[in-house]
Amino acid sequence: MHLDSFCDTAYTFAMRTSKLLIPTTREIPAEAEIPSHQLMIRAGFIRKVASGTYTYLPLGLRTLRKISQIVREEMDASGAQEIDMPFVQPMELWDQGTGRRADYGATLGWFTDRHGRENVLTPTAEEVVTSLVAAEINSYRQLPINLYQIKTKYRDEFRPRFGVLRSREFVMKDAYSFDATLEGLQKSYDAMHAAYCRIFERCGVPYVVVQAQAGEIGGEGSEEFMIPCDAGEDTIVHTADNTYAANIEKAETDAPQVEGEPLTGDPTGELEAVATPGCKSIEEVTAYFKKKLKTKLNAKNMLKTLVLRATWSDQGAGPDWVLAVVRGDHELNEHKVLPALRAAHPALDTVVMADEAEAAAAGFCIGYVSPGVPISCLTVIDPAAAVGGFWVAGGNQPDTHVKHFNWQRELVAHVSDTCTMVADIRNAAEGDTRNGEPLLFSRGIEVGHIFQLGTKYSEALDATFLDEHGQESHCIMGCYGIGINRIFAGAIEAAHDEDGCILPATIAPFTVEVIPLNSDKQEVREAADRIYNELTEAGVDVLLDDRDARPGVKFKDADLIGIPLRVVVGGRTLADGQVEPKRRTDAEATLVDVDQAVPQTLAIVKELLATSNY
Repeated sequence: MHLDSFCDTAYTFAMRTSKLLIPTTREIPAEAEIPSHQLMIRAGFIRKVASGTYTYLPLGLRTLRKISQIVREEMDASGAQEIDMPFVQPMELWDQGTGRRADYGATLGWFTDRHGRENVLTPTAEEVVTSLVAAEINSYRQLPINLYQIKTKYRDEFRPRFGVLRSREFVMKDAYSFDATLEGLQKSYDAMHAAYCRIFERCGVPYVVVQAQAGEIGGEGSEEFMIPCDAGEDTIVHTADNTYAANIEKAETDAPQVEGEPLTGDPTGELEAVATPGCKSIEEVTAYFKKKLKTKLNAKNMLKTLVLRATWSDQGAGPDWVLAVVRGDHELNEHKVLPALRAAHPALDTVVMADEAEAAAAGFCIGYVSPGVPISCLTVIDPAAAVGGFWVAGGNQPDTHVKHFNWQRELVAHVSDTCTMVADIRNAAEGDTRNGEPLLFSRGIEVGHIFQLGTKYSEALDATFLDEHGQESHCIMGCYGIGINRIFAGAIEAAHDEDGCILPATIAPFTVEVIPLNSDKQEVREAADRIYNELTEAGVDVLLDDRDARPGVKFKDADLIGIPLRVVVGGRTLADGQVEPKRRTDAEATLVDVDQAVPQTLAIVKELLATSNY
């Protein structure tokens, strides 16, 4: 019985623990905040080199390679072609080509070489691959084409955290499709969606697909693949039956049920200035009211006013500044602001969060900005904040807020209708609904993201082709990323216990561990070696713990590493002609005859691999 059909022989080879660098530790690392970070260090998978950078040790690298191989096989099966693009890219592609240098800002890692040329440490490769296609593709007959690579990327994260989940260096599979038509793009996109589902099923990790924003990548249609877990940095918004799911930035909500017309209602009192020294955040102001003013102030009765910077396709077509106002207990969704304003101002090009120093220089009192600030700007107000009633807002001067802010009195009566609008600009929150169904909130780790880019990059970098009528058209692009390291960490977050990792058989560094006890006895060593060798010959990924160590140490290490199946060969059980196979998830071991150890182990391995949809 051979398992070649189940195990990739490129990464299937037997090893002995005494010959491997497996520096396990019982201590929980002080700097590790979440289980995957703690366990990847404790199990000897990784070691920190600097903030956000890690060395992968032998076991960790084996799992990375197994994940990469699954990704590679499914990408190849989808018709994508593997290439290898440079890690260092010329800055002019990012600066003069697409202008994304500004989009990435400080996150973009770059350096100047000895010739004075600026270079990018690649965070993604849209610019390079589009330039390649621009040079090599000239006819619709060469399309569609999908090019991918699996490569280390770099992003200068401001605060690397959670181990490899938010690191500066990471391994990513990035693919780029080029089509002649929108219908072709949809086919390419659907093929990648299906391939991603197969990849995550084969890796044995739970996942959900959610609607998403495109972010710095750009484009329109976008979906994320997430592993649900409490330690995830992303918020998944979904209905109870999971017929709708989106990330927090993309989530749609029903319009709030409010009384009266927006921006109407009588004042609740005369506008009154209140000294709030050092209180800039909603939390600080509500705490100050309670402690110092002996007045209860709910966050939902505060107005949060944020300053954004605008650019226009026609220079001078509108003001440089945008004020976005949400209720104090809500969060602004920056991605919703631009499309909301564009409905009334088509020439509006971009809207991004303002640099605080620049905003302050323009006259905005950061931390105390009021919707009624006397500076030329566009103002967009979320419906939940546009109702009448009692409001506390910034006072437009340091250390000051105002009570009894009233929309009609403080804003509408003094500002043109074209400069003020009400639109949904916030994130979904507890209590919201969609199509009448309550929205639920959970956490997740993003492990994949697919985009329909359109012609954003092909137009910027002149990637064109001649169609069947001899007309020149721009290639229509899609982009598809998978975080190899994130799948590794996400699998641990999704399945672990107090003893260590519980890794799926398809990606565990070894599928089986043979553990001889009483290694000083020749018959134990010989039986363990025979089982080890026969499993290896059958194509199973086997580790033999041949150390001169106590049984408890060997068992704890096997559980910590997350080996899916262990086979224990002990002096007492062997004297009765038996050995003990035990799955990582079983409470107790079972006994099988020693001559059935290999067939029984192979049967369990097949079951474990099938469970991971391999």
